[in-house]
Amino acid sequence: MVDVSIESPEQIEARLNKVIRLARMEIYPAPYTFTEFPLEAFPQQASKDALALVRDNDKWSQLVPTGPGDEAFMLVRFHFPQGVDNSGFVGWLASRFKHRFGSGVFVVCGQNNADGGIYDYWGVPLSVADAVTADLKELMAG
Repeated sequence: MVDVSIESPEQIEARLNKVIRLARMEIYPAPYTFTEFPLEAFPQQASKDALALVRDNDKWSQLVPTGPGDEAFMLVRFHFPQGVDNSGFVGWLASRFKHRFGSGVFVVCGQNNADGGIYDYWGVPLSVADAVTADLKELMAG
C-alpha cells in the first residue's frame, strides 16, 4: 500500500528518521553490477544469482554479482515493517547521499507480502561505500 499524506518538511524528516530505524537493513558483502541481454534470450540468459530482473522495450537488465572489469556497486537492502508509512523514503535518503557524498544511487524495489510488503535494493558506487555504510549505521542507531 502506498500512503498519501500532507506533511511539513520537519514532519517528513522526523517520520523518515523513525522509519529507517524501524527498517531491517542488510549490507551485501560483495559488489553487484548490471548486465543486459535481448528480450528473446529470456529465460536462458537470466542468472540464478540475479537479485532483480527488469526490462524495457528491447533489453532485460539483471542485477548480478560483479565480474572482472564491471562497474561495481555496494548493495543495501531495506525491508520495512508492515503498516509503516515509508512514503518519500527513496527521495529522502537519495537526497541525503547526494548532499553528503556527491553520489547518485540506484534503487530497485520488490514486493514480499509475507515480509512487510515493499522492499528496496540500493546501489552506490564503491568509491563512497565506506562513507555511506557509516552514515547508514549512524541513521539506524538514531
